[in-house]
Amino acid sequence: MLDIRIVPDKATLGAQAAALGADAIREALARHGEATIIVATGASQFEVLQHLVAAEGIDWSKVTAFHLDEYVGLSEAHPASFRRYLRERFVAPLGGAVTFIPVDGENDPQAETQRLNALIAGRRIDVCFAGIGENCHLAFNDPPADFETTEPYIVVTLDEACRRQQFGEGWFESFEAVPQRAISMSVRQIMTSKLIVLSVPDERKAKATRDAVEGPVSPLHPASILQTHPNTVLFLDPPAASLLAKA
Repeated sequence: MLDIRIVPDKATLGAQAAALGADAIREALARHGEATIIVATGASQFEVLQHLVAAEGIDWSKVTAFHLDEYVGLSEAHPASFRRYLRERFVAPLGGAVTFIPVDGENDPQAETQRLNALIAGRRIDVCFAGIGENCHLAFNDPPADFETTEPYIVVTLDEACRRQQFGEGWFESFEAVPQRAISMSVRQIMTSKLIVLSVPDERKAKATRDAVEGPVSPLHPASILQTHPNTVLFLDPPAASLLAKA
């Protein structure tokens, strides 16, 4: 069952989500001497990453960070590049101390998924930071999502709603410029995470939130799979929670 926490605003959401994730990282470091995390991108993660990199008591040199997804064929120089986003908002503020495993979709995406799958295979994922898309996607697993594949990273085709969200958030100069394919962490790989910290602000995410929380578990609403995860904490602001019957 999802642990749903409704907080007053986006700033509080980011601070609380980061604090919960930071606690999990510190616990993993104390218990295992190292930690592996998954970091996310997009507008929902601005405040989360801002607070996470400022968290005290974390030896980032012992942390390995994978990320959820990246567009196929997009240069890291492009403003919408997710690896660029994370280098600027996560790696650079930490002085490069963290071991960052970028997803590079610029060349051969199949070869890149093989590289990533070999790197992440068998790893304990201590905490995954994530969001929900306007179409209820989880990472770039658009509906109908593949709930069955055991491959950690896969090449996916982005649906129109997802691409319109990326354009609407201002990452691209036109809808046509949004790539049609991406490399995404698979649903089942995300579900292996010991803790999932889900940050979902804004009214435009309200329907997706309702579908994920109160609808049936279905590939048509990919984030609904998190209803079956043993330790997912969903942080919402009031606009994102506005359609929930039990809010």
